[in-house]
Amino acid sequence: MRISAKVDYAVRASLELAAAGGDPIKGEAIADAQDIPLKFLENILLELRHAGLVRSQRGAEGGYWLARPGAEISVADVIRAVEGPIANVQSAPPESVHYRGKAEHLVEVWIAVRANLRAVLEHTTIADVTSGKLPKTVKRLAASPDAWEHR
Repeated sequence: MRISAKVDYAVRASLELAAAGGDPIKGEAIADAQDIPLKFLENILLELRHAGLVRSQRGAEGGYWLARPGAEISVADVIRAVEGPIANVQSAPPESVHYRGKAEHLVEVWIAVRANLRAVLEHTTIADVTSGKLPKTVKRLAASPDAWEHR
């Protein structure tokens, strides 16, 4: 899976909002804290707002905050808000792809990939990441020496 800058920025911005505990944070403060280009961040925050994950208010006392507690927002929710489905094959859900011949069973591989991504991303919340209390599955996977090898 390739994690785009947009997804990375969206998750990092969500973590900043969760850490604020519901207090509004200005976009500039999030951009500075995470070294994210402000214009790009503003577009991402707008997408998160449209997805119902973030709320905003204009004005001197305004800013952005999570629409729900961080424990109720998964990393998958954030990804879907800014990029759509977690795992597509040529812009289609894997179960709708059909192959012939020797590639016939490849669809099962793509579905397994999606299932594994979901196992991590849907079960890891923004609160888990901000607190450092990651799910056991994530800790176990990240602790594997193979996980740290770039291939």
